Amino acid sequence: MLLSAALLTLATVGLLVVATFVLGLLATLATGLRVFFFEPAMCKKSIDLKEKFGTWAVVTGSTDGIGRAYAQELAKRGLNLVLVSRNLEKLTAVAAQLGTKYNVLVRIIVADFSKGESIYESIEQQLADISIGILVNNVGSQYSYPMYVGEVPADQIWSIINVNIGATVMMTRIVLRGMKLRGKGAIVNVSSGSECQPLPFMTIYAASKVFVKSFSAALRNEYQNSGITVQHLSPLFINTKMNAFSHRLQEDSVVVPSAYTYAKSAVSTLGKVESTTGYWAHGIQYWFTELPPVWMRTIIGGMINKGFRTDYFKGIQNNNNLQKH
Repeated sequence: MLLSAALLTLATVGLLVVATFVLGLLATLATGLRVFFFEPAMCKKSIDLKEKFGTWAVVTGSTDGIGRAYAQELAKRGLNLVLVSRNLEKLTAVAAQLGTKYNVLVRIIVADFSKGESIYESIEQQLADISIGILVNNVGSQYSYPMYVGEVPADQIWSIINVNIGATVMMTRIVLRGMKLRGKGAIVNVSSGSECQPLPFMTIYAASKVFVKSFSAALRNEYQNSGITVQHLSPLFINTKMNAFSHRLQEDSVVVPSAYTYAKSAVSTLGKVESTTGYWAHGIQYWFTELPPVWMRTIIGGMINKGFRTDYFKGIQNNNNLQKH
């Protein structure tokens, strides 16, 4: 009798766990279909980001890749920009281009986020006179190529911690007070599909993105009654310089889009969904990635990164052979 009751309890718990998992996947699928397919098909009017959040947007890591493309999409929508990156020459060029092309105001702040705590007082002072409507925490740092933890240079480790974690928190802290006082604003935290599971050979990078996911969810809960939108973006592979370790990630395709293709899609989700990959094909990939158990995902992720590691060393060997000839 007791054994039967115990088995019934276990079966019930198991059924609830499976049902919760399946419902979660179905909810994710439904959201993706709504945002990326149904609403565009019905020509639903896009959200006026200026009206909803404010006229100024701050974008970190904005001279290349996703950051630059995201800034361009915001400028297209008429938002004034503050571009924050470490390279003055690139910042000046991007600011001039976007300001002229889209007739918006563009400011620049030179800051190297890998330096850690010392940079934020100056950033805060330079933003003090601006009512910031949108903050895009895009700046990121990752390995030069997939490595064992013991191979990762110490300065690269600190860069990942300071840039991926420190910058996300500190930039958020800087803008929160003003957003709360105005009762509106948006914080977009750019994570990565590597957050889905422990990721061998990108161990530290992936762990830092798990932080971004957790931080975003908790922050959203804290400020849920303040009029502040907190969006968590988790793109998969995009054709950017950060992924230059493999030739397979340096060609535009449906599953590896250009930064501009990705940003156009991602910006259109702001104000519509709290957590998203930002791009329809990545949404499908993310959905299927979550189907296997974590242990299996970890093994698969490690195998994929071993392949990219091989690509990297083959690329070096090929370059050396070319130089010899």
